[in-house]
Amino acid sequence: MLQLATLRERTDFVLQRLAVKNIDAKPVVDRVLSIDEDRRKVQMELDQLLNQQNTIAKQVGELYKSGKKAEGDELKNKSTALKQTVAELSDRLTSLEEELNQELVKLPNMPSERVPKGKTPEDNEVVHQEGALPSLDASAKPHWEIAAQYDIIDFELGVKLTGAGFPVYKGKGAKLQRALINYFLDKAGEAGYREIQPPILVNKDSGYGTGQLPDKDAQMYHVQLDEFYLIPTAEVPVTNIFRDVIVKAEELPVKLCAYTPCFRREAGSYGKDVRGLNRLHQFDKVEIVQVQHPDKSYDTLDEMVEHVAGLLRALQLPFRILRLCGGDMSFSSALTYDFEVYSAAQKKWLEVSSVSNFETFQANRMKLRYRAGTDKPVLAHTLNGSALALPRIVAALLENNQTPEGVVLPDAIRAYTGFDRID
Repeated sequence: MLQLATLRERTDFVLQRLAVKNIDAKPVVDRVLSIDEDRRKVQMELDQLLNQQNTIAKQVGELYKSGKKAEGDELKNKSTALKQTVAELSDRLTSLEEELNQELVKLPNMPSERVPKGKTPEDNEVVHQEGALPSLDASAKPHWEIAAQYDIIDFELGVKLTGAGFPVYKGKGAKLQRALINYFLDKAGEAGYREIQPPILVNKDSGYGTGQLPDKDAQMYHVQLDEFYLIPTAEVPVTNIFRDVIVKAEELPVKLCAYTPCFRREAGSYGKDVRGLNRLHQFDKVEIVQVQHPDKSYDTLDEMVEHVAGLLRALQLPFRILRLCGGDMSFSSALTYDFEVYSAAQKKWLEVSSVSNFETFQANRMKLRYRAGTDKPVLAHTLNGSALALPRIVAALLENNQTPEGVVLPDAIRAYTGFDRID
């Protein structure tokens, strides 16, 4: 959530930065500032009346002590009338604060000045690419055909059990999933991340804390009876561990990782571009999260980007890194790098990771702060990244490594799978 002080003191700057995300924020910002002005006036009036009440209470006590009961009773009656006004102002203040918050949560995070302008994914900047693109012969198959050939992923059975976008992994397909999850978690552990196993259902406060609500409400699976949400990413429960927490400065950075299934409704997704594993409603992912000092968060972002790059190198997958333009960024992000791997059979790039710095946006919504010594607590920076999401990694591994004798797995995960090929 953007900070009120920033909106008041740097209004034009905020509007200019949000315009990079192709958002005309002026109507909402104007409403926020108007409500905030009313709120501050009511708060000032309330504070004055409370001070007056305290003064009268002391005077009443002194009058009673000195035997001036009539004068004391008169002042006491005046205090009673003030209490009614104080109660009315308190209710008005609560109402304005709720209205203010409802408007504030509509505003996305300001993009970093490093973010390029643009409206669509075509405007994203490729900042790095490595690995030779595989060259397959004409008989090469897409991953959904390979999965059917070796009976390792059953898309139709998933439709029977649940619906489209909920595949069933079988045999070596299930073992490959488990192997990749363990491999990614082990690598995160080696990089200093502490493993967490969080709930996959969260409450509304958690959804608001990381910015999925209200922005992505329609994309989340909602358990209405209990007012819970199935998580779209482990980012939500893991980052919310620090909601309403003050971290000691010497404890920064806090580095956590988690494996969870993830759930996304992906409304409106259909067609050949979402076949097979390309876009699912349920998928597995390992997430890395950091809480960091504001002065160090962009160095940390670079470190997290390199961590993801190292995983893809080890899997011998050609990849590229994109710096997202304003129009393709998430609601909460200040700067995002996407990773894409090349799918040889489909002849296209598939997104497998996003690594983002949210600066103080999530921390302000969650009231996540750090304190140095006896100093006043200050908002921390939060970051996260997919390290990695499995579906398109599996798709690329199956397609890029197919041979007449089966799918040959990269050396990095053979110790985890217990086999070197799928046949």
